[in-house]
Amino acid sequence: MRWKRWIAATSAVGLMALAACGGNSDLEGDSEDSINSQSSAATGKDPDAEAPAPPIDGAEEGGTMKVLSTEGMNSIHPQDAYYYNTMSITTGLMFRTLTQYVYRDGQMVLVPDLATDLGQPNEDFTEWTFEIRDGVRWENGDEVTADDVARGIKASFDRDTFTAGPAYANTYFEGGDTYKGLYSDPKTEPEAVTVDGNKVIIKMATPFADMDYFGALPAMSPLPDTDEDPADYARHPMSTGPYKIDSYDIGKKMTLVKNDEWDPNTDPGRHQYVDEYDFDLQIGSSAQIENLILGDQGDAQATISIDNVTQANAAKAKEQDQLVSGASACGYFLNPDYRKVTDINIRKAIGLAFPYEDSWLAEGQIIGTTRAPATMISAPSVPGRIDPPYDVLDNSGQETDTAAAKKLLEKADAVGYELKWVYTGDDPMLVDMKDAMVRSFEEAGFKVSPVKAADDQETSELNQDPDAPVNLRRTSWCADWPSGAVWIPPILSKKYPGSNYAHFTEPDIEKRIDEVQQMPSEDQPEGWAQLEKDAMEKYYPTIPIGYTGAALLEGSRIEGMHVDEVFGNPTWKSMWVASE
Repeated sequence: MRWKRWIAATSAVGLMALAACGGNSDLEGDSEDSINSQSSAATGKDPDAEAPAPPIDGAEEGGTMKVLSTEGMNSIHPQDAYYYNTMSITTGLMFRTLTQYVYRDGQMVLVPDLATDLGQPNEDFTEWTFEIRDGVRWENGDEVTADDVARGIKASFDRDTFTAGPAYANTYFEGGDTYKGLYSDPKTEPEAVTVDGNKVIIKMATPFADMDYFGALPAMSPLPDTDEDPADYARHPMSTGPYKIDSYDIGKKMTLVKNDEWDPNTDPGRHQYVDEYDFDLQIGSSAQIENLILGDQGDAQATISIDNVTQANAAKAKEQDQLVSGASACGYFLNPDYRKVTDINIRKAIGLAFPYEDSWLAEGQIIGTTRAPATMISAPSVPGRIDPPYDVLDNSGQETDTAAAKKLLEKADAVGYELKWVYTGDDPMLVDMKDAMVRSFEEAGFKVSPVKAADDQETSELNQDPDAPVNLRRTSWCADWPSGAVWIPPILSKKYPGSNYAHFTEPDIEKRIDEVQQMPSEDQPEGWAQLEKDAMEKYYPTIPIGYTGAALLEGSRIEGMHVDEVFGNPTWKSMWVASE
């Protein structure tokens, strides 16, 4: 999953820093703002949640909510939407999906949406059946059918048409390696997707216990029966949720108004409290957004930001009770190339010498709020995650120890070992981070030869090139749903698309990944957790260098806003505008 618009492909190479973050000592170490403390409750499931969604105490109807960002918005075609901000907005307000997340008592809970439950798998999770509920309508009044849902799933295979969308259907669904998708191969019916009355049946190429989670992505939402070109449809996709498009300036501005065809009696998760949402998503600067919201006058009182607050205003936002913070399902990693950095002592030395706090501050992070220490691969929100966290380096995920690193280099007879990584030369924050890494690695006894890239694009290309003249890659990974299955295989296996930029592969780990996927669903969380720990202790193939978080601003009349720890964005379904 991708983070924000300008950080193209965080889930692939993500070398760039989060936009508009800041560090502030007033927030560091504050347990209320700690990413890890806020994500201690793993995402839950409630397959029996019924419609309508329970009313929220004190919620008011009416008003216009303004939503601001500097980041822009990528495609809102449901089968192509794969950035956190876009997925959050569209599934929260516009598009019904097979399943959905709702915010309850401090955690996100998976509940039914278009489907009457969370899906019915067969015994080995190679087939899932979703019964589509009656009474859901498109914004034009037509009823949403099982055929519409199947059409959307078929479209999600189409990598040529939807280049940004998730490729899980191609990976996990039967025949997904050969079926080209609804538009690229219109005369072929996929093996994986069939309809039986009001039921959609999905066959898997391999056991897939997380299909209920995958069902919450916009790629699993329906498509109407239309001959409209996908690019044209993306200008005004049909709504099935509580809000529909009134106007849309692609990538920049969007106005959503109430969808009169949405029936709350069919929806276990959403509300329709707000009259109108006005999105302005290419504001020129973070300062402009923050000064407006923190000024808290007039329309600003009903305005939110979906960008992280900057260092300059973090303390003020907290003091004025206008800061909403929480976790997101992203982590950053430093990846020694396993084909080149073959000694585990050298890999551990890199981890001990990395300048954790200096690098976070160079990026402008708020330590404990937009960046928290990580000693593990999987994020705190993952069910079954080992608690307390294991710590291979015994450094709490943030303590730099160049003396210990040098001892490991001496043990490996590798003092003077050369490290090469790419940095973006036109970004002052990333140049500062590079300088911090150079100082710390040299102090530990490494020779350093950072490779300057002209811009983000070249950085991305070099990190994706397996033959690039580097042996260290800094990347990030944002999980598509809260499960070890979308953390461990993508990072520790060569067989799955994801973020294995260490080019790590070991037969015993590949074998165990296959074994965990064959486990009963209730045993998989523990299976993924133990596999991760064993791989890290035995091989230490990747170096966790921090989890991300959100620190968002809200006007004084915004109520019910929390951070959705799945998407790292506001909990749209629980929000309203208080009367003046």
